[in-house]
Amino acid sequence: MSRYDPKAAEPRRRAQWESAQVFRADPNSGKPKYYVLEMFPYPSGNIHMGHARNYVMGDVVARYKRARGFEVLHPMGWDAFGMPAENAAMERGVHPGEWTWSNIAAMRDQLKLLGLSLDWSREFATCDPDYYGKQQAWFLKLWEQGLAHQREGVVNWDPVDNTVLANEQVIDGRGWRSGAVVEKRKLTQWFLRITQYADDLIDGLATLDRWPDKVRLMQENWIGRSKGLTMTWDWSGQAPAAATKGLTIYTTRPDTLFGASFMGLAPDHPVAAALAAEDPEVAAFVAECRKGGSSQADIEQAEKIGWDTGLKVIHPFTGAEIPVWIANFILSDYGTGAIFACPAHDQRDLDFARKYGLPVIPVVRPPEGEADFDVGDEAYTGPGTVFNSDFLDGLDIEDAKAAAIGRIEAAGQGQGATVYRLRDWGVSRQRYWGCPIPIIHCPSCGPVRVPDAQLPVKLPEDVTFDVPGNPLARHPTWRFSGRARDRHTGHLRGFQLVFRTLCRSLDTGADRPQVGGLLASGRSVYRRGRACGAASALCPVHHPRADGRRTDVDPGTICRSVHPGDGGPRDLSYRGGSVD
Repeated sequence: MSRYDPKAAEPRRRAQWESAQVFRADPNSGKPKYYVLEMFPYPSGNIHMGHARNYVMGDVVARYKRARGFEVLHPMGWDAFGMPAENAAMERGVHPGEWTWSNIAAMRDQLKLLGLSLDWSREFATCDPDYYGKQQAWFLKLWEQGLAHQREGVVNWDPVDNTVLANEQVIDGRGWRSGAVVEKRKLTQWFLRITQYADDLIDGLATLDRWPDKVRLMQENWIGRSKGLTMTWDWSGQAPAAATKGLTIYTTRPDTLFGASFMGLAPDHPVAAALAAEDPEVAAFVAECRKGGSSQADIEQAEKIGWDTGLKVIHPFTGAEIPVWIANFILSDYGTGAIFACPAHDQRDLDFARKYGLPVIPVVRPPEGEADFDVGDEAYTGPGTVFNSDFLDGLDIEDAKAAAIGRIEAAGQGQGATVYRLRDWGVSRQRYWGCPIPIIHCPSCGPVRVPDAQLPVKLPEDVTFDVPGNPLARHPTWRFSGRARDRHTGHLRGFQLVFRTLCRSLDTGADRPQVGGLLASGRSVYRRGRACGAASALCPVHHPRADGRRTDVDPGTICRSVHPGDGGPRDLSYRGGSVD
């Protein structure tokens, strides 16, 4: 018997499989169907043992099911968009697409050496316009249902890679690739409204009886449903301009209101921002707070630092004045971005109070605690009886919460509320190599969807990476300045990406002189007017004549063909991004 020669035998067997198409899935088969999908690899150019482990394990399942009589669909694709490809392209002086597709070709050949039972006829890459056009269509359906929206949000900003990072990409306060100290910035971003399903997600965990308890608990804590109190504290003395009606906070521990020691503001709370605008020292402190990650874990591990604003609020029950501090450990997007602090019963509050010499007032006594119970270096967060709290004395924690909420509601200062730690999923990026979001930002109309017939909105290939940042911001068919002074001249170069194609089909007669020609040639287009949807103001624009004067043009047809006409929110700026 001859010795097995893999270099001779395996290519011959792979060629036989490919010729016979033995792994191609037949959608019309009468067999029971089974789908096997491992997560797609990122095309770095070389596979390693991690790839082998992942895809061999999936292949075992696929082959087992095929042997058991199933029609198995086992496809392969490439997670090909993203910042690593763009960074690698910049380092090598090539286009990200060129680098990505060459890596895909190399890795495809390498993976085929493993003899995996893959249906290569279904291969695709996420950077292929045929794929991301479907992604854009899906995004538009979410947008039409109100599940994709744009708003300002606090993000992790890498100043070297010039992009937003997920919390998981911030390691010890630094970008996972660049190593730069990450900053917290407030940027206009696109979000998917996953918070709309928070209750469904939590309630559904109870039905997952085959999941480990620790995994279900982890998921429940990640969603973080909590019931508490939203209330407004009156200012003592003159109110700051940013919050004239009082300081509104959310708390899960209204039972500890009598232990209030100080109020805390997130560094980007409107009151903190207003103070920073007036005082350079406050501005410097806020800038310091923005360094590092914005996840709860990052904030809890960071050194607690604060700034006494000099402002005070009035305690709703005692009338005492409570100082207001800006503190780096407060999450701006949880609750209202402002808290009341009871150091005796919250460890972060206690660490902060000890550092800055603020009062620590115990108001919950352990079941076996002494009448004069006090805390040391560790806050008490367990069960017990409320004391030092006037009308709440003698109640357990849950009864005290209900009584405090009832008293605040009766006084018209707040109401019981439920909030979640879960946040809407931010999907914007500030880099080139990603799926373009198919929304145009018209200063007159607001957000305008790209028509389905115009999908996919393709990335321009004639970009350069010789300057840091997003090359789309410098590209002639994508750049759009939304600064106030520019809105008066209305230079809408950002429209040309989609409107060129739309305008070519329009009448270019006397009533619309050269609209298509102007856009198609890349010349400036000027706008006048206001909202789309009113018959008298359908986004009129102007184009310059040879004598320097302007001729009015009414491209209402353009706006009617691309704008849903729902009177949606206005947005005066465009920021290139990607869904990934």
